[in-house]
Amino acid sequence: MNEANRPSLKRLDILFLSFFGVGFLPKAPGTWGTLATLPFLYGLGTFNPPYVLFIPFIIIMTIISSFIADIVQKKFNLHDPQFIVIDEVLGMTTAWLFIQKHNLLHLFILFALFRFFDIIKVWPASYFDKQVDHGAGTILDDIVSGVFAGVVYLVINYVFSIHLNLI
Repeated sequence: MNEANRPSLKRLDILFLSFFGVGFLPKAPGTWGTLATLPFLYGLGTFNPPYVLFIPFIIIMTIISSFIADIVQKKFNLHDPQFIVIDEVLGMTTAWLFIQKHNLLHLFILFALFRFFDIIKVWPASYFDKQVDHGAGTILDDIVSGVFAGVVYLVINYVFSIHLNLI
């Protein structure tokens, strides 16, 4: 990719996929993308919404993001470029649907679990990441990681709240 063909934040699709430029931060853009999501999730959680209402939003944004990612990846001849962090935003939001207590500790636990699963890519996340040659592969591996993070979070929450009464 030459300088003339570099993704630019002047393009709306790049601005969207990079979560307003967060994906261009140096070192670990996926972690930055996930961190940038936390204030929004924390803010939404203060209203104590029924989290199930966010499922249609996540589904619609996943579909839109998949198609935009596919177009951009084909245009720039890339596969899952690091600047695309909307997948981390959606993955962390998916994990957030499982939250049991809205506080910073629980949000941090979800963040750590999501980053863990996003990095190790447990199957089927690894399948989407490596085998799906479409923008959907870029996005869906993080959705799967978000589900894994959420389920493990529920187990941790259950063990600590029932058996140890700590959280």
